[in-house]
Amino acid sequence: MATGWAGDTAVQDQIDATIDDAVKRARSHLPKGPSLERCEACDQPIPEARRKAVPGVRLCVTCQEQADRDEASFSGYNRRGSKDSQLR
Repeated sequence: MATGWAGDTAVQDQIDATIDDAVKRARSHLPKGPSLERCEACDQPIPEARRKAVPGVRLCVTCQEQADRDEASFSGYNRRGSKDSQLR
């Protein structure tokens, strides 16, 4: 059933696009290259066990936890818009 100007699969297309964006964003944050021996943020040594467990690691555990908290506060994009904008 058609829903006005939107196609029949518009909602699913929007969901798929949001998921694709999230996957691309997550993949872009994966570490690449050789692991560092010292944290690039605080210059503390990164333990060898961490360097082996997380290839390409660049931050110590403390700095990584802070970076993860900062990342979690990012809300991303609102693809739906407000009700007011939909009524205009």
